[in-house]
Amino acid sequence: MNFSLPYKKISSLLELIKFSHTIFSFPFAIMSAFIAAGGMPTLRQLLLIAGALAMARSAAMSFNRIVDVDYDIKNPRTAYRVELQKKIGKKNVWIFTLVCTGLFILFAGLLSRLALYMSPLAILIIFGYSFTKRFTNLSHFVLGLALALSPVGAWIGIQGRFGITPFLLAFAVVLWTAGFDIIYACQDIEHDKKLDLYSLPKKIGLRWALVLSGILHFFMVLLLFIVPRYSDLGIIYLIGVCLAAVLLFYEHLLVKPKDLSKINTAFFTVNGIISLGLMGVTLIDIFA
Repeated sequence: MNFSLPYKKISSLLELIKFSHTIFSFPFAIMSAFIAAGGMPTLRQLLLIAGALAMARSAAMSFNRIVDVDYDIKNPRTAYRVELQKKIGKKNVWIFTLVCTGLFILFAGLLSRLALYMSPLAILIIFGYSFTKRFTNLSHFVLGLALALSPVGAWIGIQGRFGITPFLLAFAVVLWTAGFDIIYACQDIEHDKKLDLYSLPKKIGLRWALVLSGILHFFMVLLLFIVPRYSDLGIIYLIGVCLAAVLLFYEHLLVKPKDLSKINTAFFTVNGIISLGLMGVTLIDIFA
């Protein structure tokens, strides 16, 4: 019994913060790290980058669940989050958030001095996102910015300075994330209207929201095609980008204004394949 209770709380906590969704930002951080290193980073660097990324995202998600509790309880899709918080205990969720924040700063500092200096700005962005739906329709782009910190942070962790390549990857992540978050937000239009929350689907309607999402993903692909100009990536990577473009096209075929039943497939499955696939072809290209 002494072991089952902590295990259940940990399991509930991982479900609360959707730890599996780390798959969206982690591959871009690894891509950036390997490009920055021009090959294989040290094991220490990889572990610190992975640790910093996991801690930052976990802190951001647990903080989001705390500050959004009054909204989550009123949405049938998210009400389970409040029940999970009750199982874990609000105090424990706060402790988890603070511990993850502290570890993120520690890991960033162990990577490089610039990473340490940038860590407060990263925290401000990832925590600030949780409040954006209260006052702006552009919250999707703020979420994209939060995820886009991963390739920039990984690059800084390896090289200790900024570069063009990580910012190209970061801008691509902003467009990609905003695009699929707009799709995901389509299912919450009525909820957003009821609670006076902001979102682009609510503002411009389902049809135009899906059109905008497609445009953002188109420009994301263009940015990815530019990356080899500022790195040593070549044909294998470019083939991977072409395949990612095909998958994005498929994603948009899945979701229609009058049929949102396949949103989860479009949101998680397809985008998970895209991020992991791009990471895979990047690593293959680097070592080929």
